[in-house]
Amino acid sequence: MGRKLNKNKIINDPVLGFISLPYESLYDLLQHPYIQRLTRIKQLGLSLLVYPGNTHTRFIHSLGAMHLTAEALRQLKDKGNDITDEEAEATLQAILLHDIGHGPFSHALENIIVEDLEHEEITLIMMNKINQEMNGKLDLAIKIFKNEYHKKYFHQLISSQLDMDRLDYLIRDSFFSGVREGSIGAERILKMLNVKDDKLVIEAKGIYSAENFLIARRLMYWQVYLHKTTVAAEKMLKFILIRAKELSLSGKSLYASSALKYFINNKITGKEFRNNDEALEKFSFLDDSDVISAIKEWSQSDDKVLSYLCKSLINRRLFKVRISESETEFDTLKERLLTGFKSMGYTDEEIKYLYSYGEVKSRTYDPSNDKIQIIEKDGNTTEISDASDILNTNTVARKTSKHYLCYAQVFEENIEGN
Repeated sequence: MGRKLNKNKIINDPVLGFISLPYESLYDLLQHPYIQRLTRIKQLGLSLLVYPGNTHTRFIHSLGAMHLTAEALRQLKDKGNDITDEEAEATLQAILLHDIGHGPFSHALENIIVEDLEHEEITLIMMNKINQEMNGKLDLAIKIFKNEYHKKYFHQLISSQLDMDRLDYLIRDSFFSGVREGSIGAERILKMLNVKDDKLVIEAKGIYSAENFLIARRLMYWQVYLHKTTVAAEKMLKFILIRAKELSLSGKSLYASSALKYFINNKITGKEFRNNDEALEKFSFLDDSDVISAIKEWSQSDDKVLSYLCKSLINRRLFKVRISESETEFDTLKERLLTGFKSMGYTDEEIKYLYSYGEVKSRTYDPSNDKIQIIEKDGNTTEISDASDILNTNTVARKTSKHYLCYAQVFEENIEGN
């Protein structure tokens, strides 16, 4: 008779300390290829080109979010909220799996590998697949993930304005990037959590920690997630995959792993992905290494646009970036770019891969979607922007945006050469 496998593992996390697995099913999920794939997908895409320490993965983030959720459930149970072991286990299963639908480099290639399909829906497709393999053991986890369970606050722990996903990525991304402005008091927030009327609330004593959470999130978006250099690098990465797919669909043979080749040889839309087991299987093999190895090979391509983009990304010769509050400020430069690239012999079809303009947006807090409620000693609740002395709805809830224009360095090199 075989020895019983020890599933009571402890994982050492440099950010949160020791993470344990309170249920055996969590160990089983960690061994699944869909979860293990996340060890090969970077949490912050190409932001390591700005902050070299940002090499952490979706895997450790998922573990961290699970750990914080376990702590939150413990606090809520200690305060008299009725939480069964089955509910706790299902909530931890859901948060552990919440990111399995991410493709290579996380958000950077969203809607590029699979068109018109967000990673959340791919996650649900993959969760259903695992559930079939586990004979329905994820039924409750999927209900909670989809917000179909009658106790709505379990879903709020996974997805809300103050969820454990956001809590972990702020702590973790701040740690690895070295941007201390993103540091938050997670322990304090967890201890101040409670439930009223089936909704998560923050006890009044925790309002300052909740304020700090929102301010830190705002700062991290503009300093890290939407840093102009990261925006330019990820635009180049998107252009590389779009160009490769365009060439491949026109009949040109390009080197790629079997998984990546499937997606550049075929136009896979969300509708096709939902009904195509082969697409799911190929996607589940895709990670950062597939894309990096292809880019290295494509840098030697005889297609000058693909070759230029790949060489530039590998050697960090990134697009130049201009930022403005007004899109019209770029009108003259856009005309110069078109004229300049044409004078270098690039066709209209090729030029569209050499520059890009658009808008990046951020909203720290969206009370129309899901409010952060502060509960007073008398049991009354107040929305945080009304309860706070320093937060202002116009500041934290307002969408802020910046216009950008980025373009290949070859343009300025050519101007200087002339």
